[in-house]
Amino acid sequence: MLIRKIEIYKSPIRLKEPFIISLGSVYHAENIIVVIRTDEEISGFGECNPFRTINGESIDTCFVVGEYLGHALAGKDPLDIEACHSLMDKTIFGNSSIKSAFDIALYDIASRNAGLPLYAFLGGEKKRDLITDYTVSLGSPEKMAEDAAKIVANGFQVIKVKLGNIGTNDVGRVKKIHERIGSDIPLRIDANQGWSRDEAVSTLKQLKDYNIQFCEEPIPRWDFMNLPGIRLKNLIPVMADESCCDHHDAERLIRIKAADYFNVKLGKSSGIYKALKIVRLAEKAGMQMQVGGFLESRLGFTASAHLALCSDNIKFCDFDTPLMLQDDPVTGGITYGPRGEVYVPESPGTGATVDEKYLKTLTCSTIDV
Repeated sequence: MLIRKIEIYKSPIRLKEPFIISLGSVYHAENIIVVIRTDEEISGFGECNPFRTINGESIDTCFVVGEYLGHALAGKDPLDIEACHSLMDKTIFGNSSIKSAFDIALYDIASRNAGLPLYAFLGGEKKRDLITDYTVSLGSPEKMAEDAAKIVANGFQVIKVKLGNIGTNDVGRVKKIHERIGSDIPLRIDANQGWSRDEAVSTLKQLKDYNIQFCEEPIPRWDFMNLPGIRLKNLIPVMADESCCDHHDAERLIRIKAADYFNVKLGKSSGIYKALKIVRLAEKAGMQMQVGGFLESRLGFTASAHLALCSDNIKFCDFDTPLMLQDDPVTGGITYGPRGEVYVPESPGTGATVDEKYLKTLTCSTIDV
């Protein structure tokens, strides 16, 4: 089997409401869709959401770099995913987001060719339910409490709370949410690198009695050497996110005992191939993980959901952002239940494609063999 055609599409989708974190506000999911077509009439679909402040990519850089990668992979064997990754890394350093879109499309082809749903192709099983949280964007305590109450009313069992804008103010935000929804709904807090070390220790100490499951990336990613000291305070479990992009980061963080959990995202790891390396390292270290993402549509998150079924150590899911998009161009893919359940398709591959009529409306670059 050989790659005969690659299509790269710009797919911006407006959000229902602004998505606000400590790193800034987002109004559109500026996604890239990659379609890889083979000479055996099997096509694979992949997607990424470049996040400028986290992986240093944009929809425009991904479109250009995607052409580099497309020319490099054209005519190659899509089933040799290791070789394809090696070729992508030799073509250009970094650019993990756009590489993840190619990676997902390759795995879609490989699992379709094998006649297996992706999770089974990866060695996973459907032994448990996947439950997503739903996120409260950063804002005033009153607005965040109101949003949290709506999330509870909509049936979600876990709430993720964006923080990282002055620790003392963040404490007030969580308290207001707690007053509004009570203590039965667990919270997951995410500072997105917004606190200093001392601020993180002080803030987590004040929040330790608010039924918080963990805190994602409390301090700047470059300051990861201070994560062990924060963790040793035994305040709230620490989850490494921005500081854990690929398996090299994971190995380093495990060595210094920097985190209790890892947040695995395909857009950080360059896709499934390297994400699995993180998973195996975490399993060996006895660490639990969350699988999350950025602002991908159900296309990208379907691949993430398949990954989440590949390890008993993956305990948490953060798959809510497709529900925040105004439009849904995806056919098939994951579906959502009334209490945040996430259902993974059983069809071969990821089970997700994109409506061809929608694709024709998008800016496209095509690489033919």
